[in-house]
Amino acid sequence: MAPSRFLGDEVVGVEDLVALLVRHGVAIVFGATLAARVGAPVPAGPLLVVAGGLSAGGQLSVWAVFFAALLANLAGDALWFASGRRWGQRMMRLLCRISLSPDICVQQSESLILRWGGGSLIAAKFVPGVSVVAAPMAGAMRMSWSTFVAYGLAAAVLWTGLFLGLGLLFRHQIAEVLDVMSSTGSAAVILVLGIVLVMVAWRWWRRRRARIALGVPRVHIDELRDLLQQGREPLILDVRAPASVEADGRVIPGAVVVSLKDLPGISSGWPREREIVVYCNCPNEASAAVAAQRLMDQGFHRARPLAGGLDAWFAAPPAPDEVA
Repeated sequence: MAPSRFLGDEVVGVEDLVALLVRHGVAIVFGATLAARVGAPVPAGPLLVVAGGLSAGGQLSVWAVFFAALLANLAGDALWFASGRRWGQRMMRLLCRISLSPDICVQQSESLILRWGGGSLIAAKFVPGVSVVAAPMAGAMRMSWSTFVAYGLAAAVLWTGLFLGLGLLFRHQIAEVLDVMSSTGSAAVILVLGIVLVMVAWRWWRRRRARIALGVPRVHIDELRDLLQQGREPLILDVRAPASVEADGRVIPGAVVVSLKDLPGISSGWPREREIVVYCNCPNEASAAVAAQRLMDQGFHRARPLAGGLDAWFAAPPAPDEVA
């Protein structure tokens, strides 16, 4: 194989994009990784692989790249973690409004944290979508700073080591790719931009598909109160994780706590015509909407999620008979 023009002793005839990476690789790795950690659709992992290949040829310092990616990981996650501790579920709702990740990722992240504790931060780092919401969710669930830093550091080391190690391992193949990029000129820039656009479009499509799937009709607080006052006794289901219910301490009177995974077995004996109201305390009622859709698929056509969830119920002014 011909020696690489990029991984040898000097850079010869390098296109602007690759030259920029060689000259400012550490800063670019830091910026891209930080952007990815705060939710931007930036291909930080592939970029770190390329930086690893350049490091193998002496164009970049492998340790400088490693610590830049490590620091960016910790900084981005710590920002979200602190926001989650400060603003709790309000921060999660804001994140779901501005993020391209489906809202159901919040529920997946909560389940991971409840099941594995701090270890969930390591697992979430490699799960698309969940990796962004895991840190603020851990903060909202009052994980201690010491636990977060310990597991967050371990997750950052593994993530950085994996992608940087791939670059070091496949340095010759990366050299060939960079050589092709040099020879194709502006076409390489267009290709890179196209890949980024495809990533953004894919994540937008996933979010739109999730929104459509969760777009079942809602029941509002006033409607639920009317049902209760009329003696129609709707079945009220709380589909939050049991640990989340215990940590929150709030439950709508008369509600039955049931997990999503147990719902099919528990509901088998219920009358199909019964009015069912499902609630959670997650952005856009994601978990409640999933549960209501599953119930409708089983023939419970009067199952609906509660608009606004638990927070809306307790934020609404009490009915006159409740004040009395």
